[in-house]
Order: sequence, then structure tokens, then C-alpha cells
Amino acid sequence: MNNSFSIAPLQQKAAFWRWPLIWGGLLLVSVVGMSVAEPLFRWVEPDSRQVVYDRADFYVLLGRHLLVVGIAAVVTISVGVLAGIAVTRERGSDFLPLVGQLASLGQTFPPVAVLALAVPVLGFGTLPIIVALILYGLLPIVRNTLTGLQEVEQDIKTAAHAMGMTPAQVLRQVELPLAAPVILAGIRTSVTINIATAALGATVGASNLGDPIISGIVNGNMAYVVQGALTIALLALTVDSLFELLQRQLRSRLSAA
Repeated sequence: MNNSFSIAPLQQKAAFWRWPLIWGGLLLVSVVGMSVAEPLFRWVEPDSRQVVYDRADFYVLLGRHLLVVGIAAVVTISVGVLAGIAVTRERGSDFLPLVGQLASLGQTFPPVAVLALAVPVLGFGTLPIIVALILYGLLPIVRNTLTGLQEVEQDIKTAAHAMGMTPAQVLRQVELPLAAPVILAGIRTSVTINIATAALGATVGASNLGDPIISGIVNGNMAYVVQGALTIALLALTVDSLFELLQRQLRSRLSAA
């Protein structure tokens, strides 16, 4: 009887990790063994002399892609969550509509347009695509931070104040933990979208997984396009499944609490 109870949580944890491991494994296979699938890509592009992108190793492109998305994510999470917290406080409530509009403004401009405007100022390379990703990924984080904090019931905050907590303690120990699943959902959306959007950086000299796609479009080689798109899709699915796992763990902890 005790063995069945001890095995059940392990099986549940294994089920949670199933999809991250599957997508991560497929991503690893695609990055390391792309050349093994040359016969398949030869079928896609039978008339091309070269069907496997080899100007840079895919694991190098993957690292560059993750670096760009990671830097943009750190900035957007920091700015978005702090802005959401600031305007949900009494002193900053007057700026709530302004923050919402500024965050929305980033998604009214297509990333291509942001790149076109940023390149003359910032030059070619990684910086323009990071700026574009920050602007494009800010809205989901700000919106979900506002929603999560505003949905915390007033009775809970009142009870926390009655227990002698300071406003900072209420925010840190009550509001943010309760709002965390909603905030994390916004971060998940932002990061997943930016994984795909980061491929545009290849058009301005920021080498990443967009390189095979752009090269394939320029040279009319669909095999290159498929390789870049497949790797980006597997990366997005891996990261998204990891966020889903984290959201489930947060929900289970809140339910237990």
C-alpha cells in the first residue's frame, strides 16, 4: 500500500516532464544531426547542389538565438512586471492607462518596421533585433501583471494588513504569489512569440536560426527554409512546454496552500 502511494507522485512528475523531454530531445537531434537527414532534404530540393545549411553549425546558431531572446526576455520581464506593480499601487494608479497604451504601442509596429527604424540609429547586428523583441514582447507581460495583481481579492489584502504586514510585505508575500500564474502566462506568451520573431534578426546581420531561412529565401532553396523553421519550431515548443510545467507547479502549490 505504501509503495503505491510513493510511486504515484513519481509517475505524475514523469508525466509532467514528458513533453519538455520529447521536444528538447527532438531539438537536440535536429541541431546535432541535421546532416543525417540530407536524403530527406534532397527530396525537398532535388535540383540544388547543397541541401543542408553549413555556413554555421546549428548549435552555434541556436546559442545565438537563445542569447538574443534571453536578453530581451530579462529586460521585458523586469520592465513589464515593475511597471505593472508601480501602476497598481495607490501613488502610481494615475499612470495605469498610460502604461497600458505604451505597452500596446510596441505591438502596433511590426518588428520589421522597428528594425528598419532602429538600424540607422543602432547599426547592423544584434542590438536592433533585441530592441524590436523588447518592444514586441512587452505587452503580454504588462497586461498579465496588471490582470494578476488586480484580481487578488481585496479581502485577502485587508486581512494581510490586519495581521500587521506592511504594504511591501503584502505585495511580496501575498499579491505576487497569488498573481504569479497569470504573470507567468504573460511571460510564456512573450518569450514564445519572440523565439519566432528573433529570426528576423538575420536580415540585419544578427546571426541566429533565422540565417538558414533568409538564405533559403534569397537563394530559392526550400531545404534551408525548412531546416531553420523546424529548429525554431522545436525550440519554441521546448520552451513553451517548460513554461507549462512551471505553471502547473505554481497552481499545485497555490492549491495546496
